[in-house]
Amino acid sequence: MKRFYKEVSVLESEGGWQVALDGRAIKTVKGLQQIVPTEALAKALAAEWNAQGEKVDPKTMPLRDMADYAIDMVAPDPAALIEKTVAYGDTDTLLYRADPDEPLYARQQEVWEPIVAAVEKRLGAQFVRISGIIHRPQSEETLAKLRGELEGENAFTLAAIEMMTHLAASLITGLSAARPGADALGLWNASSLEEDWQAEQWGRDEEAEERREKRTTDFLKAHEFWKLAQG
Repeated sequence: MKRFYKEVSVLESEGGWQVALDGRAIKTVKGLQQIVPTEALAKALAAEWNAQGEKVDPKTMPLRDMADYAIDMVAPDPAALIEKTVAYGDTDTLLYRADPDEPLYARQQEVWEPIVAAVEKRLGAQFVRISGIIHRPQSEETLAKLRGELEGENAFTLAAIEMMTHLAASLITGLSAARPGADALGLWNASSLEEDWQAEQWGRDEEAEERREKRTTDFLKAHEFWKLAQG
């Protein structure tokens, strides 16, 4: 699509901030006003529009996509997304360990256990650790505490946490990243421990490297969105 605007600006609106192109406020895919909760996020969205050349490339505007998702899909029914996200807590990657006599188990204990224990302490929850692949459900009390944590988020931060959780297959990772000062890259690398272990044993091909790079970028961009939506 050819660039159709010259000036990008940020406007304060009722309920938040908006990006305007040549004075016209942007709308979402579904035609709603793209009003975001912080000036910082609006400025980051404006930077995406400003960075476009003679043609507009939507693939280079991930923050815009996340803002549209938060407004169009999450805000109308946040409870639905919360339930979808809580389900990851019942099958969380960081809770499924190798058998204790396997070398991988020691690595998982070293890397994953401090992350899991920190979330347990913060939420007052108790996660069930599982050796092997057979599913064992978490308690209703633990799932309720995860749900309560998510219910405190707005549509924008909730959208970011859901994306980080989905990419990592771990709600523990998503919630850990959604904390001030969190090491997002370190948490992402921790969630990818088994993938890295397999690569150490058998090597990693070019396609796998490309997939990993894209998923890493997506996770870090979701974390950036979360920070910007916090103010």
